[in-house]
Amino acid sequence: MRKHKKPLRENNEQLQEEKRPWWKELLSYVWIIAFACILAGAVNRYVLINAKIPSVSMENLLKVNDRIFGCRLSYLFEDPKRYDVVMFKYPVDGETIYIKRVIGLPGETVEIKDSKIYIDGSSTPIEEDYLPEPWVDANDGYLFKVPKDCYLMLGDNRNVSEDARQWAQCAVDDGVASNLEEAERYTYVQKDEMIGRAIFKYYPRFHMFLNI
Repeated sequence: MRKHKKPLRENNEQLQEEKRPWWKELLSYVWIIAFACILAGAVNRYVLINAKIPSVSMENLLKVNDRIFGCRLSYLFEDPKRYDVVMFKYPVDGETIYIKRVIGLPGETVEIKDSKIYIDGSSTPIEEDYLPEPWVDANDGYLFKVPKDCYLMLGDNRNVSEDARQWAQCAVDDGVASNLEEAERYTYVQKDEMIGRAIFKYYPRFHMFLNI
C-alpha cells in the first residue's frame, strides 16, 4: 500500500536575523578601531621605526624625504654587522636621531688614509662601492680605536656627512666636553644607543637594505 507523504507545513513565522541595537553595532566598530590603534602603536613603539630622511648624508642610498622602515628588534639576538644602515641616538645629544652606516666594530682599529678605510692594519681597504662621489673631504689622517660595545659610524656621502670624524669636536663646541681628549667617547655609538636597523625604503621607490 502506497504511503502518502505528509505535506510540508508552511511556517508563517519565517526565521529572521535578529538585529542588534544600533549602539551595540557602533560599539563593536569602536572596539575594532581602538584595538587596531593600540596594535599599531605597540608595533611602532616596540617593533618598527617609521622615519623620514632629513639630510643628504646617506646619498645615494637615501635621499631627502625618502621614507623608510627600521626594525627595533634587529639587534636583540645578534650584534650589528659592518655595512648595516642603522638608526641611533646621536652621541652628543641623545634627543637627536641619526642614520649612518656601521664601519668599525668593537675592538677594531680603523684608519682613514687617502680616501680609503683600513681595518686592524690591513693592507687592503674595505670595499665601499656605495659612495656617491670621490671622497675628498676629511679623507686622511684619522685613526680610531673602537671601544668595547661601541661602533664607528660614517655617512655614505662623506664630503658632507657629519659623523664620527667630527663628533668629538662637536661635543667640545656644544659644551658637552671641555677638550678633545674628554670628548673622544662621543666619537662612537654604543650598542644600547642603537634604535634599530633600516630594513627597507617604501617611498618613493621600494628598496631593501642588505649587507654588501
